[in-house]
Amino acid sequence: MIVKSALIKIGELDIHLTRKDIKNLHISVMPPDGQVRVSAPDAMTDTAIRMAVIHRIPWIRRQQAAFAKQERQSTREMVNGETHYLWGKRYRLEVIELDDLKSQTVKLKSGKLILTVNKGLSDEVKIKLLSEYYRGRLKARAPDLIDKWSKKTGVTISDCQIQKMKTKWGSCNIEEGNIRLNLDLAKKPLPCLEYIILHELLHFKERQHNDRFKALLATYMPDWRSRRDLLNQMPLGQENWKHQE
Repeated sequence: MIVKSALIKIGELDIHLTRKDIKNLHISVMPPDGQVRVSAPDAMTDTAIRMAVIHRIPWIRRQQAAFAKQERQSTREMVNGETHYLWGKRYRLEVIELDDLKSQTVKLKSGKLILTVNKGLSDEVKIKLLSEYYRGRLKARAPDLIDKWSKKTGVTISDCQIQKMKTKWGSCNIEEGNIRLNLDLAKKPLPCLEYIILHELLHFKERQHNDRFKALLATYMPDWRSRRDLLNQMPLGQENWKHQE
């Protein structure tokens, strides 16, 4: 697929426009700063794209305002008392530094996330250890939910990968038969993880985010909108977001 990208301006909006071999135009407002991305069919004229965006400006502004108000986590310093999330719940971090540890661990105990590490360990390595803890929790939870919704939808996948993703909660590769989940879903409430899993599985039935796709979501998960909203209302991490296609 040949993808052509450009930065255009419509009124006061900076738009990241990508032309693709697709049927319909899609407009997305991305966290954390409300960047606007437009994916348009190759054959669509510049005028038609601009008119479509202008028509959606009120919606775009509402989305940007919601991101501006959304709570953000402080920069991660990996110190005692810092707040971290697991399945949507807040936990205080307790860092225990010891000499000559053979195994450095992260455990949930007595309402705290306890990080036991060697003295002098850098913040970057501590963050990596915590990320691997989240990966383990997600790997433990996701298979049962995938199996549950695979049986309900009749969609079978070959693999589920967990990755740190900057602009998406999940994605799928229909040709290879797999899905990807954002590592940060381990920080969100479990109903949000379940929603993203169903969302990606249903793309094997309908690739586009059109009315048919929304109808499928409503059939299998009538409360999908409230789960989506819950996911979007959770605190945003302080990260250097890079918007990718």
